[in-house]
Amino acid sequence: MEDPKISPLSHDETDVLEDSGCNLILHNDDVHTFDYVIKALVDICRITYAQAEQCAILVHCHGKCTIKHGSYDTLLPMHTALLDKQLTSEIVR
Repeated sequence: MEDPKISPLSHDETDVLEDSGCNLILHNDDVHTFDYVIKALVDICRITYAQAEQCAILVHCHGKCTIKHGSYDTLLPMHTALLDKQLTSEIVR
């Protein structure tokens, strides 16, 4: 039986894989209310109210929560907008 041929990914394909593997993480603070955080997540990250509420609870209980997964270019405007709202976030690959 012949071994299957595995071809290495081209440079373009690896860039796409790496670029889509980012997470937008929100960190806890002792300043903002649940309502403020939930509204910001709904407005900026375009998630549902229920999702934003769950994220706010997870951030409160665990100190941080992944809000979105996607490419760096997609997450960067959301990250910047959260920072503009004085919320602490980061993009992690």
